[in-house]
Amino acid sequence: MVETTVNKGFEARQIEVNGLNIRYLTAGNEGLPLVLLHGVGDSAVDWAWVLPMLGTNHRVIAPDLPGCGDSDKPKREYTVEFLTQFLADFLNTLHIERAVLVGNSLGALIAFRYAVSNPQQVAALVLVDAMGFSQVVNPLLSSLTLPIFGEAAISWSKTPLGAKQRAWSRAALLFANPFKAPAEWLAEQERMALLPGFLEATLSILRSQVYVLGQQQVVLGSLSELQMPTHVIWGVNDLVLPSYQATDGTKRLVKGKQTLIPASGHLPQTERPESFTNAVNEFLVTCQL
Repeated sequence: MVETTVNKGFEARQIEVNGLNIRYLTAGNEGLPLVLLHGVGDSAVDWAWVLPMLGTNHRVIAPDLPGCGDSDKPKREYTVEFLTQFLADFLNTLHIERAVLVGNSLGALIAFRYAVSNPQQVAALVLVDAMGFSQVVNPLLSSLTLPIFGEAAISWSKTPLGAKQRAWSRAALLFANPFKAPAEWLAEQERMALLPGFLEATLSILRSQVYVLGQQQVVLGSLSELQMPTHVIWGVNDLVLPSYQATDGTKRLVKGKQTLIPASGHLPQTERPESFTNAVNEFLVTCQL
């Protein structure tokens, strides 16, 4: 059973996937589906600024990954493998046989892993400030994976003041200009920190890919396995994953394209939505999708 609420140019829906209640945002109802996957510590709200524009020509779907947003948050290990299997189950539940996958950060790594295993079901890939292109990651993130330190950060962030500080700290890390971070995005970050199980799931997700020395799963050498058109989009001012990683990754692709978005950090879809949407739409037109 799908429950629906209408928002600004998109709908919020709930659906059950293998016993988990999953929220997803959707816009448009025609054309090849675009499935948008967010990163660590975020939710589908990251895509709210591009959903209506992308929905003009496509059916667009952005789920809250398990443990995130308003999806269920069971107590378990949130490995990259588990989240990749969730993507497969989510697409099957919605009867999506072929789609364009658009992933940001960890969402890009999930999209890559799914595409390698299911190439016939992925028409094209858009990898946005992707994890897995290098071992290098901002030390502020890798330090959170240390025993005790990450748990202490959770305890503080669960308080009202800590939740507010967490939102602004993330804005400083993820945006080129944190003072222009949308109020709605900051409110979502603050709200999620106070949701039971969210911060624990976030730490588990982070530890599945990052440890004290950097990223654990580096897929740079496997990018040549992708046979579908692949667009690498990166914020020039990304403080989480340096933008040189975009160039290193694009060089390995068989059908690769690169777009660097100026005055943007780790979330170009939120910080520079028009530039991001234009880049995606131009790529899809080139691919005749």
